[in-house]
Amino acid sequence: MIIRVNHKNHNNQRSIFMKLDIPYHLENYIGGNLIGPLSGKFIDNINPATGDVYGQIPDSDKKDITASVHAAQKAFPAWSTSSVEQRFKVLNRIAELIDENLDALALAETNDNGKPLWLSKRVDIPRASANFRFFATGIMHFATESHNMEDKAVNYTLRQPIGIVGCISPWNLPLYLFTWKIAPALAAGNCVIAKPSEVTPVTAFLLSGICKEAGLPDGVLNIIHGTGPGAGEAIVSHPEVKAISFTGSTRAGERIASIAAPKFKKLSLELGGKNPNIIFADCNWEKMMRTSIQSSFSNQGEICLCGSRILIEESIYERFKKEFVERTNALTVGDPMDENSKQGAIVSKVHFDKIMKCIDSAKKEGGKILCGGNAVKLEGRCANGYFIQPTVMEGLGPNCQTNQEEIFGPVVALQSFKTEEEALQLANATQYGLAASIWTQDISKANRVAAKVESGIIWVNCWLLRDLRTPFGGMKSSGVGREGGWEALRFFTEAKNVCIQL
Repeated sequence: MIIRVNHKNHNNQRSIFMKLDIPYHLENYIGGNLIGPLSGKFIDNINPATGDVYGQIPDSDKKDITASVHAAQKAFPAWSTSSVEQRFKVLNRIAELIDENLDALALAETNDNGKPLWLSKRVDIPRASANFRFFATGIMHFATESHNMEDKAVNYTLRQPIGIVGCISPWNLPLYLFTWKIAPALAAGNCVIAKPSEVTPVTAFLLSGICKEAGLPDGVLNIIHGTGPGAGEAIVSHPEVKAISFTGSTRAGERIASIAAPKFKKLSLELGGKNPNIIFADCNWEKMMRTSIQSSFSNQGEICLCGSRILIEESIYERFKKEFVERTNALTVGDPMDENSKQGAIVSKVHFDKIMKCIDSAKKEGGKILCGGNAVKLEGRCANGYFIQPTVMEGLGPNCQTNQEEIFGPVVALQSFKTEEEALQLANATQYGLAASIWTQDISKANRVAAKVESGIIWVNCWLLRDLRTPFGGMKSSGVGREGGWEALRFFTEAKNVCIQL
């Protein structure tokens, strides 16, 4: 596919044809133009599977954010008053173009993130298009309330766009979570300043060309690359950015809240997790075992919803441990381009070092490594890549560092329980409350436990079965607010009550 874009470089503006490929120097997307960082500074972009620098991205700062806000302000009056039919057509066309360019986007995602190419093709990119398609349709059916005060008055609620909003997304599911935020924001009639992770920027860059091709008006979506302290904080602190949707670490969420809260900005923060996988003896064994491997190690364990604490009823503990370790050992760690690779590369050297440090800390705490625990050295193209064996450990109590802090890698800890009450105590024994899985054939038990587990998302006899209409988010240190369905459209609009006396 060839995309016609307007390329603006400093004082020169020209129209060019650009293939959906990756230039060495990425650029920001501001006001419908591709523009280099105003400071002229760039950051290396590294392929984690090889350790090689394969491009550079803008190291943006306040000046770039100011320029993007000006572009958004110019675009907002027309976009905010456009018909829902117009927004539907544009967003649905973006979804179609993502599908048409599946191979190119999946390759970019894998080179950036290190995940297996088959995973990018089957999950990440299709879900990105699904996000646009869902909210394109959703805005056509978004309704508000009215309240009749008998013969005195009629009240009705207006849902209006907020204005300019900031969307900051993480590196683990780059395009999927990037679109999960910007799609409802755009559908609701807002203009967006969006920052993808500086670790995985390429698919967001490519999306700018797709949006141009789809007919999204200039300035409605602005994509700024850079670091959290540089570009991210500039977005959060800008007075004209009225709401922030952020997915990332709890530590970063705390920093964002400290900046945004005094300015009374709307906040949606989807933060860390330390999710329990609760397995009762009466579970469907084969389905549970197959899904537990998936929920532990999908995407190298770099999913906020992964079950990193596996709680097993005592009567089946030894059986579970034996089979789970056998299946874990069978997972192939290899080149992300190889169809046979079940585990790809860790996203960066920094994160690789963090995970290895966590494994070392677990050993010092008295944890017994049942399998894995080591770095993997591959040959050939990936000889300098960042690979870690899927790791299973036991012997650690609920209050140790390993079972309290988010590792965000292919590392799980096993714990046993005797009673339903003990299972609940272990499940709730962390500061986090994002997601949990419960495995039992007893529907009454499932309902009891689900009601008492302190998590925003509960899966019973499944994992990562997502309906985009449902509220998504956590409690405790896993965040505030909810995304998905009407929750997202409500977040990206302001409610206004109108009372008319009869």
